[in-house]
Amino acid sequence: MMEGEKQMQEVAGAASEKPAPAMPHTTPVAEFGVVDAPVYSAPYHSAASYLSACCHGGAKMAILAYSLGKREINQYFSIKNAKLLSLAAVILLTMFHTVSRYYGGGDTCEWLLSSGRYLGETVWQPYGCMMHKYKNMEAKTCLAEKRVAFVGDSRIRQLFYSYIQIIDPAQREDGRKHNNIPFEDRSASVNVDFLWYAEVNNSLKERLISWREDPSIKPDVVIIGAATWSIKLRGGSSEALQQYRANLTAISLPLEQLAEDGEVYWVLQDPVHEEGLSDNRKMITNEQLELYNEVALSTLNSNRKNAKARVRFLGALRQAAMETITQSADGLHLPESTRNVGAMILMNAVCNKVLRPIDGSCCQSLPAPSLLQKLTACIFLGSALVFLVLHALGHNRHWKSRPTPPDVESGEEKKPATAASLLSHEAPFQAVCKMGLIMVYFYLCDRADVFMKEQKFYTHSTFFVPLIYMFVLGIFYSENSKETKLLNREQTDEWKGWMQLVILIYHISGASAFIPVYMHIRVLVAAYLFQTGYGHFSFFWLKGDFGLYRVCQVLFRLNFLVVVLCLVMDRPYQFYYFVPLVTFWFVIIYATMAMWPQILQKKANGSGLWHIGILGKLLGLFLLICCFTYSQGLFENIFSVWPISKLFELNGSIHEWWFRWKLDRFAIIHGMLFAFVYLVLQKCQVLSEGKGEPLFSTRISNILLFISVVSFMTYSIWASSCKNKTECNEMHPYISGLQILAFILIRNIPGYSRSLYSSFFAWFGKFSLELFICQYHIWLAADTKGILVLIPGNPSLNIIISTFIFVCVAHEISLITNDLAQVAIPKDGGALLRRLLAAGVFTLGLLLVSRSAEGNQGGSH
Repeated sequence: MMEGEKQMQEVAGAASEKPAPAMPHTTPVAEFGVVDAPVYSAPYHSAASYLSACCHGGAKMAILAYSLGKREINQYFSIKNAKLLSLAAVILLTMFHTVSRYYGGGDTCEWLLSSGRYLGETVWQPYGCMMHKYKNMEAKTCLAEKRVAFVGDSRIRQLFYSYIQIIDPAQREDGRKHNNIPFEDRSASVNVDFLWYAEVNNSLKERLISWREDPSIKPDVVIIGAATWSIKLRGGSSEALQQYRANLTAISLPLEQLAEDGEVYWVLQDPVHEEGLSDNRKMITNEQLELYNEVALSTLNSNRKNAKARVRFLGALRQAAMETITQSADGLHLPESTRNVGAMILMNAVCNKVLRPIDGSCCQSLPAPSLLQKLTACIFLGSALVFLVLHALGHNRHWKSRPTPPDVESGEEKKPATAASLLSHEAPFQAVCKMGLIMVYFYLCDRADVFMKEQKFYTHSTFFVPLIYMFVLGIFYSENSKETKLLNREQTDEWKGWMQLVILIYHISGASAFIPVYMHIRVLVAAYLFQTGYGHFSFFWLKGDFGLYRVCQVLFRLNFLVVVLCLVMDRPYQFYYFVPLVTFWFVIIYATMAMWPQILQKKANGSGLWHIGILGKLLGLFLLICCFTYSQGLFENIFSVWPISKLFELNGSIHEWWFRWKLDRFAIIHGMLFAFVYLVLQKCQVLSEGKGEPLFSTRISNILLFISVVSFMTYSIWASSCKNKTECNEMHPYISGLQILAFILIRNIPGYSRSLYSSFFAWFGKFSLELFICQYHIWLAADTKGILVLIPGNPSLNIIISTFIFVCVAHEISLITNDLAQVAIPKDGGALLRRLLAAGVFTLGLLLVSRSAEGNQGGSH
């Protein structure tokens, strides 16, 4: 018998002989390392009793293996150890990428032009960087007042047509062969010409020299390449190859001279489909083309003295053609989709450094840090110096363990285990230093030229397979809940946790391209806002705490990370749209509940009329929302006023804020109304919330469960039939609340369902806000447009490593925020007002500096 089986049988025997005494065990929160103190309860006893009562043979062994497996995992894996591992991984990966980039060739233009792979059948992914998909207006803006010349044979002519179709999608091949073809867009003064030169010869050399001698006709960009005619006309002889080498040597110097103040791209010869070639082209073999490419690579740039004045080689198109050339109509010319890839590569090579698209990381140089970024760096460095001085002087004797942070999204709070006064003088500076180091990692990931980035590409498997793994893990960590009330703390943490994980998978897989998934995710976002309304209404209704201290605590915890990221990553506040949304609705809930008359549960218990009063407040809020919904002009006038506009503008417009606000405008009221009805029913003892009891009578419970399941199925069918996002988004605010209510009923009506929760999901739910925000820069990349690549060449391992680091960082930030909130928000009213005044002056200064910087940039342009 194996040792593991003996151990499980011994445990099973002991469990069946006598009940185990209550023993300390780690709570679900502590399982994942959030707190270290043991909590006394008796889960082991209940598990043993369950085993001896109902399980036999294989079932008993399976449940014991499950229990022992979890205990082994939790014994050796804690969040503290995980963070140490993630820190080591970050240091090693940073060193690896820095060394490989600066000593092994880290030019993203070379990556773009030389190699890549297909994602699916048509989406091209350059090695290590992201390729922007240019629209016609962007192309015109980039190429305005410029001349572009395509020089070569029929394959270059095809590339020319694909290129000008980006500028003017209406352009089509007109059938002209062996002739020059001009193209001009007068609206933007863009000139793109094709010049027929089937061979590299003296005639081509003279054209290049004339460009060099006459700047008025010299093109800014030259795309050139030829070889197939040399092979065809001379039967692929070795003499033809030597002549090609001599002719290339002759044009090498003029090309390099053109590259001194322009851009020159030599297009390496693409492969052919030899079986598809006509008889008069049979001599054009892939072996011959490789020989001609080798000559080009060894001959061009041989004269250069200036490293910048060099001819760049377009080899990525050749690599893409290797996978698609079998689709060629004649075996020689590339399929249209492949030519389009080549044209887009060239457009990125020329335009990325000009327009700097966020999702076009290839061929972009590092932007200079802004003034605010420099000031932020100085603040972090100053805090580090103060921390080192205090540490050297020994001011660290009063450090206490961190309290569990309250849930600012749902409004539920726990009294902190320590007051701010118990923290040492060193503690806040230590927290700021940690935050500074974390921000360095953020900057390296998404602003510095260190780590690689790749594009997203959606397939059903990239979304649904991780989803299945995630829910299996969640079930594995199922636990008995401490309380069985509807939407208890453990359940709401679980709810936020699994929703956040689903949203993360949705973002990294690019699933927004699939409308049914997009619509279901929209319901999850509405559910977050529903919880905000439910939690904060419940808090104000039950406790009546409208004090400034509590408001500032909530606002600080919601906004601290985003404000820091706005400064470090040079992004507007509205860019992190969910935090402005939650903050705005918290202020609205606070104003609704705090304004006269303040109606609390204690007051309502004395007279039922106060219930009508709170319903009247909710009705007034509903009418106000409807007023803004049907008056976009009023909405824009209010939120476009400076300095309020700085909070809600994105790229100089509040359109994004209007879209986000309008999409889930009723979710908060749904949450508040649900909280009111539930608390009234609870007070009237209408609900049965005991352990194992259904929430209502059996008949009513079954009816509500049936309606909820039908509602879910109906919504999924409707979402699957959606044709476009715009139409479905119009319906979303009116039906999302029904799906949220259906989920709550399904989750809470059965007593056994209320008695269980997933500690795995609940752990993630405790810092779901940090997870949502951090993903922008250290899990995704290019401001969520792409994916961060820490492990090149292995997408699966890259996701595992980057996810591990990302989760550890988000968790640490949640603790840092909690530490600093205790210090930044004092309970003393006078001290709090002084700090608010200082924060207001500081914020106004930042706004003025930002406004001045924008004015200077506008003037320079």
